Amino acid sequence: MNNIQEVLMALRRVIRATDLHSKHLAKTTGLTAPQMLLLQTIRDKGQVTIGELANEISLSQATVTTILDRLEKRELVYRERSKEDKRKAHAHLTEQAIEILKESPIPLQEHFTRQFGDLQEWEQTMIISSLQRVAKMMDAQHIDASPVLDIGMLDRQGALAEMSEVYVGKQKS
Repeated sequence: MNNIQEVLMALRRVIRATDLHSKHLAKTTGLTAPQMLLLQTIRDKGQVTIGELANEISLSQATVTTILDRLEKRELVYRERSKEDKRKAHAHLTEQAIEILKESPIPLQEHFTRQFGDLQEWEQTMIISSLQRVAKMMDAQHIDASPVLDIGMLDRQGALAEMSEVYVGKQKS
């Protein structure tokens, strides 16, 4: 097997692992990886605004709002206006969301983060450099991406029109 095939197979394994984990997460919790990440961030940060959430998980406010809308419809989160600044809204978890988080599998990026953190700094730098080079070789260096190991749309339940709105919103910010 030549080097090109080895690289392509490794890339395919990463994509496949992400896909399998996303399906497992959806099957066990009914949520996408970005939805889980958002719930975990709200749990970990406590009282948090939509803007703070967006910054924390590296998504646009429009995308976070769209995901929150879906979670709110499922009665997993609720938003409340700030008492100090009425322009701000804080996201909060419901009891149902807290239970889902307790029973949910470990997110793939959390597993990756632990193992990556165990590497020596030179190994981490080498991996980052190599992956950045691969992204450039695939003309993907300018594609906006959040640090969420998931495939496809950030919220698969959304319609194509909604995806368009999120894309347009991201371009404006």
